[in-house]
Amino acid sequence: MTTAKPKVLATRHFPPDVEARLAANFEAVLNPGDRLYDGPALIAATAGCDAILCAAGDPLTADTIGGLPASVRMIATFSVGYEHVDVAAAAKRGIAVSNTPDVLTDATADITLLCLLGAARRAHEGAHMLRTRSWTGWTPTQLMGVHVTGKRLGILGMGRIGQAVADRARAFRMQIHYSNRNRLPPDLEKGAIFHADAEAMLPHCDFLSINAPMSAATRKWVNAERIAKLPQGAIVVNTARGGVVDDEALIDALRSGRLAAAGLDVFEGEPKIHPDYHDIPNAFLIPHMGSATVETRNAMGFKALDNLETYLLRNQTPPDLVKAS
Repeated sequence: MTTAKPKVLATRHFPPDVEARLAANFEAVLNPGDRLYDGPALIAATAGCDAILCAAGDPLTADTIGGLPASVRMIATFSVGYEHVDVAAAAKRGIAVSNTPDVLTDATADITLLCLLGAARRAHEGAHMLRTRSWTGWTPTQLMGVHVTGKRLGILGMGRIGQAVADRARAFRMQIHYSNRNRLPPDLEKGAIFHADAEAMLPHCDFLSINAPMSAATRKWVNAERIAKLPQGAIVVNTARGGVVDDEALIDALRSGRLAAAGLDVFEGEPKIHPDYHDIPNAFLIPHMGSATVETRNAMGFKALDNLETYLLRNQTPPDLVKAS
């Protein structure tokens, strides 16, 4: 007699290799049209399911989790961040939650440098000039940007991604400043200058890279008061979470010239970003591409599946279990 496979709802259309492995080991409920679930639809779709394979942005709020059928035992998110999952509400229901740490460090650090360079060297304006056929040829003062090599880079959040950003920035001979909950040991600090007070770091930042997780403490951390502490003409880069930036304050600083530019991969309320960003030429914008490589997205999916298989097939603790705080 064969034993039925655990049933897993995939809330999004995941990479083909990930879905193939999911279907091989579980009874998979896939979403080939990649339609977005709201809370009631998600509750309805999980009927008879043992687990949910979700992604950033899925509405796994306390209300949604409270309405899930009793059969659901696990939520595995296809992301490092898990602010879209109410972990405390899941814990009350006895539902395990897992994430995918360590697999997107390099891809996100790479995109951080893309945003930094794109903003500094006015890449959006140059590309727009070419694509609109408005380039009339080289001139001595055309699209003069900001030099990167040898400048000071401040990093808010010196975890794995922040450290990887620092490693890449050292190739540009940038002086690294950072603020973190704890100072790194010398072998990881690698000569970077630690600031216990993040605000005290700001005057030393020709470039500020946001690599801190989203939390109550970091929400809208980049606001008008902190922007005012940056050097005139500084550049802000955010590849962490959109909510760390106060959009109105950043937009005002870009328009006024207080900041030379910004490079953004993440946005509050995405995909409905603040409409004023569309019209600001000194904002280098890309659509949440930090982990968007074949290798990284597969690694994220396989890590999520490792957690699901460990818990549902082997009855063991998931290796990337998220604990309620």
